[in-house]
Amino acid sequence: MTTADRPRNADDYCYRHPSRQSFVLCQRCLRTICAECQTQGPVGVICPECMKEQRKNRTTAQKRAERRWRGGGAVAVAGGRPRVMGWIAGLTAAVFLLQMVQRYALPAFDVTGSLMFFAPYLYPQFGAFEPWRIVTVALVHGQIWHIGLNLLSLWMIARVLEPVVGSWRFLALYVLSTIGGSAAVAVLAFDSAVVGASGALFGLLGALLVIGRRLGGDIRGILVVLGINLVLGFVPGFNVSWQAHVGGLVTGLVVGLVLARTSGRDQRGLQIGLLVLVLVGLLALFAVPPLLGFPVFT
Repeated sequence: MTTADRPRNADDYCYRHPSRQSFVLCQRCLRTICAECQTQGPVGVICPECMKEQRKNRTTAQKRAERRWRGGGAVAVAGGRPRVMGWIAGLTAAVFLLQMVQRYALPAFDVTGSLMFFAPYLYPQFGAFEPWRIVTVALVHGQIWHIGLNLLSLWMIARVLEPVVGSWRFLALYVLSTIGGSAAVAVLAFDSAVVGASGALFGLLGALLVIGRRLGGDIRGILVVLGINLVLGFVPGFNVSWQAHVGGLVTGLVVGLVLARTSGRDQRGLQIGLLVLVLVGLLALFAVPPLLGFPVFT
């Protein structure tokens, strides 16, 4: 029997477009829907009728919050896709692959040493000036479990946060949180060499905390995750930089507040100005160690 001879199964065709074959089900009503009828949900996809019902059942606070964010150019949670997250994850994975190649095949080419954050390398008076490290620290990782956990965390947070704030705002948040983590390390642990995107991830969590509360969501789970991870940073034996965690978190809270308070379309200029001001403030923190006369430890 050929494919054409098989009996037609109506369950394998979109209920809204009977001529379009599909094998994707709505996560709520379990009816078959084609690509045109699919709206990405937190898990799986949702059909137009279920999405309409879901929107109808929103609370007054949720409706007001969505209007506010849509006015600022952001998209609804269910309708957007975290594109920037994919680019960040891909670039991070590519750098880790380079680290592995360098470690076993090209020992003379030190990828980790060139991109990790080490505060003395920022200052000419200490023998070097390599400012890119305040951002590239998020691209290099120590072990496979390190990058694996960070990429998993990035995916879990970004698939919720990026569609809400928009791709460019998400990128700005990620970069600023990375810089915030590096600034905290420079001020609080000048002689520490740091790798990993933990500062950026804590920044994303901080912003999600502020924006989630603004949207009327349940933020207790975020608080629990934040609390556990912050405590682990102070536990002996865990080789993590609590300074980067705290710096990224504080930066994320500030950026999240800026985004939440300036989400109107007519506030776009104010939002950009405040984000630039945050950047200037973070860069100013790197002037603190030389002023305090921090020595270089080797």
